[in-house]
Amino acid sequence: MKRFYLILLALVAVGVLGAAGVAAYGYYLVDDHQTLAEQLKPANGANGANGVNSAETADLIVRGEYLVRAGNCMSCHTARGGAAFAGGRVLQTEFGDFVAPNITPDVKTGIGSWSADDFWQALHNGKGRDGRMLYPAFPYANYSQVTRTDSDAMYAYFQSIPKIERANQPHELRFPYDQRALLAFWRAAYFRPAVYRQNAQQSVEWNRGAYLVNGLGHCSACHSSRNMLGANAGTADLSGGELALTSWYAPSLANGGEINLAQWQAPQLLALLKHGINADTALSGPMAEVVSASLQHLSDQDMSAMVTYLRATPAVRIEEKDLFDRALSAQNISKETMDGVMKSGAALYKTHCMDCHGATGAGVPSIYPALKGNPAIQTQLVANPVRLILAGGFPPVTKGNPRPYGMPPFGQVLSDNEVALVLSYVRNAWGNHASVVTAPEVNRYRTATLD
Repeated sequence: MKRFYLILLALVAVGVLGAAGVAAYGYYLVDDHQTLAEQLKPANGANGANGVNSAETADLIVRGEYLVRAGNCMSCHTARGGAAFAGGRVLQTEFGDFVAPNITPDVKTGIGSWSADDFWQALHNGKGRDGRMLYPAFPYANYSQVTRTDSDAMYAYFQSIPKIERANQPHELRFPYDQRALLAFWRAAYFRPAVYRQNAQQSVEWNRGAYLVNGLGHCSACHSSRNMLGANAGTADLSGGELALTSWYAPSLANGGEINLAQWQAPQLLALLKHGINADTALSGPMAEVVSASLQHLSDQDMSAMVTYLRATPAVRIEEKDLFDRALSAQNISKETMDGVMKSGAALYKTHCMDCHGATGAGVPSIYPALKGNPAIQTQLVANPVRLILAGGFPPVTKGNPRPYGMPPFGQVLSDNEVALVLSYVRNAWGNHASVVTAPEVNRYRTATLD
């Protein structure tokens, strides 16, 4: 079903955040209800300006900056080419356009007049400073799990950044979604504030990963399917979903037929999320932005906990045998027709793809992704590979991969039918098994928005 909100953490492969325990990481998983004012009380009489211990304040701000990175707040609250956190980025959905607000400490147009309690109210309860209910384009269903301690640290950081006076633009929603009062019914049905509580049956590292994945990381904001009112099955829902209007697809992390994380080696997944590329796979599209702006900046411990939690996600097992025959049967394609598709697709592949991805689809480790055995190529929804063929793309620029190799666009070179043929070939060569792609499917993504 279509989604209620678009958050730009989409992905070709996977994405979110994580890390390990209390003693090792210094970030507590249970809410100690210590307010910002209490945290800033002078220690041992060593006061900074206004009686506040400057060292403690600096430490709190540094911690808050890290948590803001973990939440990837900049991506949504920064317009293309605009000042950081000054708002203005448009989130397109089937319900209309949401415009992210200014969250710099400007008193007139930002959150400079907000208190730590106001900020906590927004994260935990999904309500603004004036008590208005916020639209869940702001993923407060996930942020509700953030502890008060972490919320206060984030608030301290936001109050320390440069003030930018930039007036907020109103959302442009269709009726009746522009009637904010109706949110009361949505919240009654789908939202309950709840700070994360540790699962005593799991390890400290697993709990850290769960806290960040389901809370700050708001992975389910993209990686979940939604009902007609835009609600999913909860913050731990990783069933996969298409991002409205942009037509990128965030694959299921719980479907063994899409991204079977339990079969990934931990170093493989860690490298992919930290650097945007590993020996076999590269990230592109919206997930590249997530890695660039957020994941690459996280600690190794937090990344390790993310991997631990994700790899422990229960997978829905899919029978792999006969998938190819069932796909052909469902599409009513004969063997003779399929032979023709593979012959034509192979010729196109040899001309346009083989130099980089190789005659056997093995690619070049850590440079050109392998196509053989690549689950992102074989998913039922073909949004991501079609968009990459049409528009090209680059993995993110990261410290671990400062000069990524990109894929050139073929949208002006190949027709819809040719894209369908070459992708159908890739999806069924070298032991891959997936449905045949059609020209109308390709055309749908040729005209999709690029953001």
